[in-house]
Order: sequence, then C-alpha cells, then structure tokens
Amino acid sequence: MVGNVLIYLGVVAAPTLVFAALLALPRWTASLRRLRAPAPTPSHPPVERLVADLRRVRKALTGFGEGTPVVRRRAATAAYDALLVQTCHSVGVAQHLDEYGEGFERDVERLRAEQALRDEGLLL
Repeated sequence: MVGNVLIYLGVVAAPTLVFAALLALPRWTASLRRLRAPAPTPSHPPVERLVADLRRVRKALTGFGEGTPVVRRRAATAAYDALLVQTCHSVGVAQHLDEYGEGFERDVERLRAEQALRDEGLLL
C-alpha cells in the first residue's frame, strides 16, 4: 500500500516539478548572466566633471594678469584645449583643434567648439 502511494505521488508530482523547472529556467539563466557579466566601465570621465574642469581652467585663464609668464599662459591654454577636445569627444561634437597650431585659426576653432557645446546644452 505504501508503494502504491509513492508511485501515485511520483506520477502526480513529477510532471508538476518538471514544468515548474522549465518555467523558471529563463529566470535562472538571466540571473546567471547578470552574475557573470562585468559592470560596464566608462571610457572617459563624466561630462559634468569635464565641464566643471573647463570652467575652472577658463577662470584661471581670464584671471591671469600682466605679469603672468608666457609658459603659464600656454600651459593653461593647452590644458583648456585638451579638456575641450575631451568634452567634444564625450558629447559627440566635431572639433578640429588638433589640426591647427597656435594662432588665429586655433582661436576661431576654439570658439566654434565652445559654441557647438553650448548648442548641445552645456553651460560653459
């Protein structure tokens, strides 16, 4: 009699357990994928930090007085241009600062890149 009850439970419970496992299989595989997949790491700094750095370096550039050495001015300008290139790359704005040397053309391209960033909604 105990054997018949066990067979009956096996016949009734086995299909239910199999179908429950088949229904839960997609959730199990999704959770395993989430455990295995590494978190994405950004390839560049956040745009907010780049814009804050641009503001800080621009403030330093405009704050230089008459006696500021040329080396310091050029270094600050180079830092500003590098930040501007990074910000344009992060936002997806075309810029051509690397194509020009020091001079009028580079200054115009710097202004154009700044305006393109403003058109994208960044407050410089």
